[in-house]
Amino acid sequence: MFKILIAEDDKELRQLFTHVLSRNGYSVKGVSNGREALEAASADYFDLIISDIMMPELDGFQLAEQLRDSGDTTPFLMITARDSFDDMRRGFLSGSDDYMVKPININEMVLRVGALLRRAQMINDRRQVIGGTIMECDSLTVISDEGTQVLPQKEFMILYKMAAYPGKIFTRQQLMDEIWGYETESDTHTVDVHVGRLRERFRESKDFKIVTIRGVGYKVVKI
Repeated sequence: MFKILIAEDDKELRQLFTHVLSRNGYSVKGVSNGREALEAASADYFDLIISDIMMPELDGFQLAEQLRDSGDTTPFLMITARDSFDDMRRGFLSGSDDYMVKPININEMVLRVGALLRRAQMINDRRQVIGGTIMECDSLTVISDEGTQVLPQKEFMILYKMAAYPGKIFTRQQLMDEIWGYETESDTHTVDVHVGRLRERFRESKDFKIVTIRGVGYKVVKI
């Protein structure tokens, strides 16, 4: 059974999240602030951490940063009442793997938790599977019914990242920051070029397609 740690200072929300996730087969521990979450994570193993941002003693940003600085790679879902790109960006920079804005759709949370846990397992295995397509991280290889292709590193990592979250929109800047790094001098047009090459390579795929969200970015969609 997967174990989930929830850090949320709102008692009613914490109880709601705990109840819903427990009903979906997860073992859940709830704490009321980031300091307690850090202590719990140090004392026990968790498969996933869900954390509010605005908490006493240690906020969600600080919690994620301290966990990552200590080498903890536990998947981290950040929750906030602040719907702004700067907060989202800071969340990802601090080490969050996903981000949700209040009011939380409970059903969506359950889906995201499942996706994060599956992705973590795939990363541990160093491979990603979408339909009948297998992406082998160590060899940058994509295997499907259409054949086997070894991709350039940047193309592979873009596809690998988006395939980990089918249906999720990634902005050009997100992909640039995660694949090229925050200090790169390349511009986001580079992402468009690489995605164009990926789309051409996998135009016959029976498992997925890459969809452009005009003015925003891209997503991988299962067929």
